Amino acid sequence: MTIANQSSGNQAWCLILGASSGLGLATARKMAQEGYGLLLVHRDRKKEMPRILDEFENIKAKGCPLINFNQDAIQEANRKELIAQLADSLKDQQKISVVVHSIAKGNLKPMGTELGSLGIADLQLTLNAMAFSLYDWVRDLLGAKLLDTDTRVLAFTSEGNTKVWEGYGAVSAAKATLESLVRQMAVEFAPLGIRSNCIQAGVTETPSLRMIPGSEKLIKAAKKRNPNQRITLPEDIANVVYLLSRKEASWITGTVIKADGGESLR
Repeated sequence: MTIANQSSGNQAWCLILGASSGLGLATARKMAQEGYGLLLVHRDRKKEMPRILDEFENIKAKGCPLINFNQDAIQEANRKELIAQLADSLKDQQKISVVVHSIAKGNLKPMGTELGSLGIADLQLTLNAMAFSLYDWVRDLLGAKLLDTDTRVLAFTSEGNTKVWEGYGAVSAAKATLESLVRQMAVEFAPLGIRSNCIQAGVTETPSLRMIPGSEKLIKAAKKRNPNQRITLPEDIANVVYLLSRKEASWITGTVIKADGGESLR
């Protein structure tokens, strides 16, 4: 099965920023299964590449067109270069129909005055990576005329957007900023055919979760709170990405969709 974009009827493409693990990789698998071509941007060390390339080859083996770029998506020069490469890769009026922001590069230092505590540079790095980069990418993709006439922009947030977790101050600020940008884009980019939303996952088993101080406590508490008595899986969130990509979801924009199995209800 192949999904066609709205503007030309050609192969529709899904661009995932941060696609080599966790929510990004699960989303890649799901969208490939549903007929999308994949444009995958990730930044990984050489030692990680055999695992990642195996994952991508498994996806391609099932007939999915897939192009991956192992480059830093955050730096402006890299972003410009990547978008030029995307333009070269998308021939015959092919367009990007879904943009998924899954960049999880953030600082987890505690606040304080001691050496090594959270500083302004740490906050700036985290907000640039996990919030501002989404707007930069969407704006530049629009400028390059690479987006479809009904493009879905989706970004991942968490319950830490309003709750205090140890060492999560910078990421929490980034998530709140991300949600604000998504709302604003939903309004200002609506005439351009952009629907933009955040998906608020529950506590999810990903490499990023394991980096949060006290993650074991978060997992234990989430299982206790969740009426389904388990934490969220990356595949749960990938399913929501696909649901929001469908034409029936075209009237959903500028909001935060909770996908946590009821975890946040308690």
